[in-house]
Amino acid sequence: MQISRRSFGIAAVAAGILLAVPAGVAIAAETDQVTIRYLASQGGLSAHEFADALGYFKDTGLTLKDVGYAPGGPASLFALASGNVEVGGAATAAVLNSIAGGNDFVAAYPSNGIDKVTESIFYSLDGSPIKSIKDLAGKTIAVNTLGAHLDYTVREALHSVGLPENAAKLVVVPGPQLEQVLRSKQVDVSAFGYWQKTYEGVALKNGGLQKIFGDTDVLGEIAGGFTVLRRDWIKQHPQAAKIFVEKSQAALEYARLHPQETKAVIAKVLASRGENADIAQYFTGFGVREGGKAVPRDLQFWIDILARGGVLKPGQLKAEDILYDPANFAVAGN
Repeated sequence: MQISRRSFGIAAVAAGILLAVPAGVAIAAETDQVTIRYLASQGGLSAHEFADALGYFKDTGLTLKDVGYAPGGPASLFALASGNVEVGGAATAAVLNSIAGGNDFVAAYPSNGIDKVTESIFYSLDGSPIKSIKDLAGKTIAVNTLGAHLDYTVREALHSVGLPENAAKLVVVPGPQLEQVLRSKQVDVSAFGYWQKTYEGVALKNGGLQKIFGDTDVLGEIAGGFTVLRRDWIKQHPQAAKIFVEKSQAALEYARLHPQETKAVIAKVLASRGENADIAQYFTGFGVREGGKAVPRDLQFWIDILARGGVLKPGQLKAEDILYDPANFAVAGN
C-alpha cells in the first residue's frame, strides 16, 4: 500500500517520531537560508501559509516546508516540542497547558481570533430540544480535537451556567465530517471552530441547523489561538524569527483588508493540496485585531481560568513572559 506524504505527516505526529531532533537543538545556526517546517490544517490556511502564498517570504532567506497535516492543535504542539517542525499552533489554553507542562514555547502571534463575524458556533438540528448551554448536560458534542479551544470553550460555557465542566461528552470528529455526524444523529451537537468556517458555510447552505451558542457569548472577543515557536529556536535564529512573525502578521492584515482576494488565494492553495477549493468562498476572515497583534488579555483570560481549575498556580505564568517581543532576542547587526 502506498502511503501519501500528507498521510505520513499525520502518522509521524501520532507516533512521536522516534528519530526526532531533541527539543533543544535547532536545525542550523543562523544563516542566510532557514527552512521552517510546519503541519497544515485541512480546509484552511495558517497566516504563515497565506504569507508564503502571497510571496511575502521571497528573498528573505526563509523557506516554508509543509510536512503533512496535523489532526489538531495539540498534535502540532507535540511535533514542535519533538523538534519535527519549527512552528506549531493551537488554541490558547492548549498552548498554556503545554508551557505549564515544561515546553518553553513563545506565542509568536495570534493565529486566529473570535468576533461576531468569525466565531466558533455550536449547532443542533432544527427541531432539537437542545437550544441553550444548559441543554448540553448529558449530550454528545463533536469537536475536532480534545484539549484545545472547543474543549475549553465547552468547559467554560457549562461553568457559566452553573453546570459541572464535564457535564457534556466530547467526541473527536474531523472537520469534513462534522456536518455528517450531526445529520445522521451520531452526535447531539457539532461544534464548528472559528478556523472551520469553510465547513460551517457548506453545512449552513444545506440548511436544517439551529445555533445554540457561539464562543464569543462565553469568551468575548479574544484571540482564539496562537502560532508558537520554541524559545531556543528563536535565540538561535532571531532574524529568521523576526521576519517570520512580521510577514505572517502582514498577511493577517492583508486578509483583513482584502477578503475577496484572500478567498481566491485560499481556493488556489486548497486546490494545489487536492482539497475542495469551493469551500474557500465561506471563509470569513482570521478574526484577529488590526495588524495581527495580540493583547495581554488574549493570554491572561485563559491563565486565570487554568489557575481557577488548579492547572496553574497563581502567578505561575504571565502573559508578557509568553508573548513574542523581538526586543528580547538579540539580532546580530541590530
